[in-house]
Amino acid sequence: MTIGMTRRNFALAAGAAGSAVLTWRALAQTPAVLTRAIPSSGEKLPAVGLGTAQVFNTNDEAIRQKAAAVLRALIAGGGSLVDTASVYGDAEAVIGGVMTLARLRGKLFIATKLESPDAAELKRSLSRLQTQKLDLLQFHNVREPQASLAQFKDWKAQGICRYIGITSTRHGDFPAIEAVLGREKPDFVQIDYSLDDREAEKRILPLAAEVKAGVLTALPFGRARLFRAVRGKELPEWARGFAGSWGQFFLKYLLSDPRVTAVIPGTADAAHMTDNAGAMHGPLPDPDQRKQMVAFVDTL
Repeated sequence: MTIGMTRRNFALAAGAAGSAVLTWRALAQTPAVLTRAIPSSGEKLPAVGLGTAQVFNTNDEAIRQKAAAVLRALIAGGGSLVDTASVYGDAEAVIGGVMTLARLRGKLFIATKLESPDAAELKRSLSRLQTQKLDLLQFHNVREPQASLAQFKDWKAQGICRYIGITSTRHGDFPAIEAVLGREKPDFVQIDYSLDDREAEKRILPLAAEVKAGVLTALPFGRARLFRAVRGKELPEWARGFAGSWGQFFLKYLLSDPRVTAVIPGTADAAHMTDNAGAMHGPLPDPDQRKQMVAFVDTL
């Protein structure tokens, strides 16, 4: 997702300079990066990545420069996961071009999505991303309970991708996601999950843990609802021990659930990427603090 001007305006109002200092200080003082094991393999994945929906839609010089800066910030912050899709405008081409020019492929975990198990669509994605092999290939917007992952499994067997997954950001698709997740047992499931939208905690996360699927959380800021809700408010004193900004506060709620493999907030702003990456450093909220976070947000 993109938070665009909403987060930028919020950051300015809240004092972005101070937040940046806190973030950089946190990164400097806590060198250990939070990683999570991918359940199907045990491979460790940095727990904060980059989403690209609606942020790299056009392949022009200005966007390429932003993408290059964001990728550098992601890597500098200890991250590697970049999540895109064949239907995200020019995002695949932007990422592929920047990644190739800067020789970053070996430092990134590249995930993309297809709308259908179509070989032509896959070929186009590989071409745009300028890579012969994907780290994660996902069936995007699964809406049919009987959807098959047979072709995706074949591509994995052929070595075209290392992992396969399914995605949805609509609660109406949860029955289909549950059916396919339970039957096909993919390596990953990607769903919308945020502090103010916790339906996935009841339905998707328990099943994902049962079938040993990693969980990627799209829209972790609730389509910017969370930033709007706290505009003009200071971070609570009780949260300052684990979060240096509102962005980290929201992300760390998700990451404090061990069933979440990685969060993938979208941004075209390198400073926001750095702040997001700060959620991989320092302590996570404990169970009592998580309850306090829920109670706080539910009153907004």
